[in-house]
Amino acid sequence: MAKENLGIILLGVTLLLLAETWAQNPRKRLSPPKPPKAQCCDEVRSLKVQVANLTSLLEELSRKQETDLMNVVRQIMELDKQNRQQETRVTEAESKYSEINNRVEIMQLHTLQSATKSSSDAIYDCASLYSKNYKISGEYKLPKDDFLGSPELNVYCDMETNGGGWTLIQRRKIGLTSFNRDWKQYKSGFGSIRGDFWLGNDNIFRLTRQPSVLRIEMEDWEGQTRYAEYGFFTVANELNSYKLFLANYSGNAGDSLRYHNNTNFSTSDKDNDKCVDHCASLRKGGYWYNCCTDSNLNGVFYRYGQHMKNSDGITWYGWHGSNYSLKKVEMKVRPVEFQP
Repeated sequence: MAKENLGIILLGVTLLLLAETWAQNPRKRLSPPKPPKAQCCDEVRSLKVQVANLTSLLEELSRKQETDLMNVVRQIMELDKQNRQQETRVTEAESKYSEINNRVEIMQLHTLQSATKSSSDAIYDCASLYSKNYKISGEYKLPKDDFLGSPELNVYCDMETNGGGWTLIQRRKIGLTSFNRDWKQYKSGFGSIRGDFWLGNDNIFRLTRQPSVLRIEMEDWEGQTRYAEYGFFTVANELNSYKLFLANYSGNAGDSLRYHNNTNFSTSDKDNDKCVDHCASLRKGGYWYNCCTDSNLNGVFYRYGQHMKNSDGITWYGWHGSNYSLKKVEMKVRPVEFQP
């Protein structure tokens, strides 16, 4: 009995000591995992809503952009239509103006024929100046003459070659002036009267209303010279596309302009040639193209060493063929009845 009581007492003491030890050093308990916060779920839902709104906005902007693009395309098509209509009106107006101008010129010729004033009193070309003892080659100003219907005009006169009295209508010698010009530029003329120039188809028409002679002088890159002369030369008015008429060749260069007889003048923007091809674009100049050329005096100026690489140069087939670009060319006219 005593032993049992002693065991119970020892067990109690042991439990008491364990209780004190536990109280002094309590064991740390592992806390259970925290559940996800509700705030995180709210943020995800908010982002999804924002993405959906942005997608909707982008779709709306895309639809608006397509609508705006279609409107711009329609406006461009409408402007293009209006532009074509305007070009048609301008072309019709130019045609009517040319016709009226032609009638005025015919009336002026009738007046000229019936007038009592002597034509020898007028100064309308270099031959007229020569007859008044202006016999030095150079630049002259032809005065405006209402009697002849000619405006004031700067010209270069050759008062020496073959008796003189020549009015230059074209020159190529420097190579800095492009002759690949449009119809309006060839109509009025371009370049420098002392350098490379085209006198202008309107002015050439006025000069050749009287029976005229055309002389073409040319030089190659070896210093050799040739010439071609036509005893009859005239150019029609703009209404008739400045059609070329010539005859009676003489010279030592070959008759390479005869192929161009009875042809209209063509430029890059007016294809009046007799060919399927657009000769003015192929030969890069304004000229009386047939189909296309036996000569191309308004072609590209190619310098020595480059002149045999192309067929769009300043060519005269009767002398150097189709792939030799000449170094110098002059075209000049004077009246048939001129006497030095």
